[in-house]
Amino acid sequence: MPNLNPFPHRSDIKMKLGIRAFTALSLVMAATSASAAPPPGFEQRVEQLRKQMGVPGVSIAIVEDGKVTLAKGWGVRDITTNQPVDADTIFFTGSTGKAFTNAALATLVDEGKIKWDDKVIDHMPDFRMWDPWVAREMTIRDLLVHRSGLGLGEGDLLFLPNSTLSR
Repeated sequence: MPNLNPFPHRSDIKMKLGIRAFTALSLVMAATSASAAPPPGFEQRVEQLRKQMGVPGVSIAIVEDGKVTLAKGWGVRDITTNQPVDADTIFFTGSTGKAFTNAALATLVDEGKIKWDDKVIDHMPDFRMWDPWVAREMTIRDLLVHRSGLGLGEGDLLFLPNSTLSR
């Protein structure tokens, strides 16, 4: 399998530090109560933690009631160019998206908006698989517990390749 790391010059240690920093920043976010604006000193705490963890760059968005109350970046997006991180920087986050997806879907289940055993196609009419029957019968649970029939790693390459495109 080819190396898909968009930053091959970064070591595994830097990637692990990035995950730790992301986790630490998530804890910082969880420790603050939701309000219209971040608490005093929040941005300084983020920058201090970024430097302490040795992470080149990080961005945070806080959305409350559908409104963005903070969208900002700290540090650099690439250590070779020193291009700054901003609110629109796209980071490669690896498998962390799986946890976010599961948490978001669990929230929808708790709210009664979906069920784990709903057919995917009922919520995403354009959903397609290699076989029409499979596409028609695939449930949300099937996708999350790897019962889709896709081989190891298939479907995991749904990312924005290095380009000049933005969101």
